[in-house]
Amino acid sequence: MPAPTVTVIVPGRDIAAFAPAALDSLRAQTLPSWRAILVDDGSADDTGRIFDAAASADERFTVVRHTESRGLGGARNAALDLVDTPYLGFLDGDDELLPTALQRLTGTLEATGSDFAAGAYVRSRWDGKRYANGRVQPWVAAATDPERHATTILDHPAASANIVAWSKVSRSDFWSRLRFPEGVAYEDQIVAQRMYTTARAFDVIPDTVVRWRLRADGSSITQGKDQLPVLRDYLAALRGGIAVLHEANAHAAVTARLELILAMDVPPLQEIAGTHPDPAYQAAVTAFLEELRSYPELTDARPDPSLAAALRW
Repeated sequence: MPAPTVTVIVPGRDIAAFAPAALDSLRAQTLPSWRAILVDDGSADDTGRIFDAAASADERFTVVRHTESRGLGGARNAALDLVDTPYLGFLDGDDELLPTALQRLTGTLEATGSDFAAGAYVRSRWDGKRYANGRVQPWVAAATDPERHATTILDHPAASANIVAWSKVSRSDFWSRLRFPEGVAYEDQIVAQRMYTTARAFDVIPDTVVRWRLRADGSSITQGKDQLPVLRDYLAALRGGIAVLHEANAHAAVTARLELILAMDVPPLQEIAGTHPDPAYQAAVTAFLEELRSYPELTDARPDPSLAAALRW
C-alpha cells in the first residue's frame, strides 16, 4: 500500500447495523492511500467488535475506544489528535462515502492549494425494503455546483448552506485551531461556518461524495427535533453559525443562511410546536423567530411568500 495521504475519522455509537456498509465504502475508494480512525464511542452493541475485526484484517484501520460516550464532537476531537497525514476528512459510522469521494476531494486540493474542499451529498431513506438514495437537494446544489476553485465565503455566500462535517476534506494543519464543541447535538454547524470564514480559500465540487442515512427507526439526532433538549441544541447551533458569519462581516452569507433557515428549518419546528405538550417548546421556537426578525439583513428585506409565512411577517 502507498503511504496514507488522507485520514478519515469515523465515530460511531451503537451502529452495528450500519458500520459494515460505512467500512465497505472506505474499502471501495478509488484512492487507496487512506487510513481510518474508528472511534467506538461507548457502544453497547457489536460496534466495537466490527471495528476491531476491520482493524485486524486491514492495517489502514485504527480503533479508538471510549468506555463512556463523549458524543460525536468528543469522538471526533479524540481522533483529531492522532492525525498524521496531509489531509483529513470525516465519515459518520452510519453513512457511506461514494467510491471516488476521497480521490476527487484530495485531488482538487492538490491542484488548488486551498484549505479544504466540499462536495455534495444525498439522503438515504428507508423505503420499506431498502435504503434508497434521494437527489441532491437544491440548497446543497447551490453550495457546490458549479465547481469553484480557491473561492471564499465573500465570493460564494451560498456555500454556507453546506454545514455538515462529513462532506469535506481539509488540509490537516487547517485544524490546528479548530475543534468540535462537546456535549451538544449539531456540533458541526458552527465549526463548518468557522471553516468558511477562516479559510484562505476553499473549493467546492458538484460530485456527490456521501450518502447520509436517515435511520428507519428514527434514532438519528436529526430526527429528534421534537425533543426539547435537542431543539435547544439545534437552535443554539443555528444562532452560533449566524454569529460566526456576522463576526466575519459575511453579510451576503448571513442573508443566504437566514433565507434557508426560514424556508427549511422554521416550518417543521412551527408544526411541531403547534401540538407539542410542553409550552417551553413553543416558547423556544417563538423566541427564535423574534431573533430572526431582528437581524438587519432581514429588516428591509421583502421575502417571497413562503419565507414571509415562515416568519409570520
